[in-house]
Amino acid sequence: MQRIWLGILVAAALITVAAEADAQQPSDEDAAVLSADTALGNAMRASDKSAARRLLSLQFTYADADGKIHERKEFLDDLKSAAPAAATDVKVSIYGLVAAVTGNRTSAQGDDVFFLDIWAKQKSAWRALTMQDVALAKDAPPGAGQSGAEAKPYECKNPCETIPYRVRSPAEQDIVNAFQAIEKATVALDADEWAKHVADEFVLYRSGRAPIPKSTDVATIERQKRDNVAVTLSAIETMRLSVYGDGAAMIATHVDPDNSRPAYRAASVWAKRNGQWQPVISVETEVK
Repeated sequence: MQRIWLGILVAAALITVAAEADAQQPSDEDAAVLSADTALGNAMRASDKSAARRLLSLQFTYADADGKIHERKEFLDDLKSAAPAAATDVKVSIYGLVAAVTGNRTSAQGDDVFFLDIWAKQKSAWRALTMQDVALAKDAPPGAGQSGAEAKPYECKNPCETIPYRVRSPAEQDIVNAFQAIEKATVALDADEWAKHVADEFVLYRSGRAPIPKSTDVATIERQKRDNVAVTLSAIETMRLSVYGDGAAMIATHVDPDNSRPAYRAASVWAKRNGQWQPVISVETEVK
């Protein structure tokens, strides 16, 4: 009997070890996305237009660290000028049929940048929707905003009430509604409401700033409310949504009506969880 129980315990331990080992291994889809992202980088460095074309969606765009947008045809015609060094600290995260590949690389211009490559599974193959670079800072304090005594009256129309984009599906409408709820909560300095619509793992990567996790954003909104800071938002000039299953990509150009902040290109990945759409990562690259 003791031998039987010993055998059972050993078998259980082996199963546990095997399960832990499997959990540490990337999934087949993770490996497929990483392979596609690596292949695209190699094709860029080799100026292999044919190989790169097969990996790009028809809507593909690339935003460099200066905020310049390269459309698909322009990108393919001059791959070498956009070719980065091989990436480091690469991480793959999959949400539905959308994948986010992040990490660090040296751009073709020699800049050290953080990158977000967004991929979508189209007809059983992973294809790149967008690539975006952003030059971060090691540390930078948050903006002070305007005190209540000096704040100018502000009515948030775009993006809180209206966006220059025509939704094409109920899923896109749900994402737009969630996005506008986040913007309204930002203006209202309602940290609890803001947090309800944002994924716990959310991080914002912005030009000239250190990465900003969700907890820092919440603390900033609470501080702004305590200090009676008036918050204004950049208006959306253009926007594109791409929804694939329970994952989505939002790409937009933002401009400040009063030019208090440079125009910037934003790319974000959204995930649908328990019926609710939430952003999980966003990058904002200022246009120079």
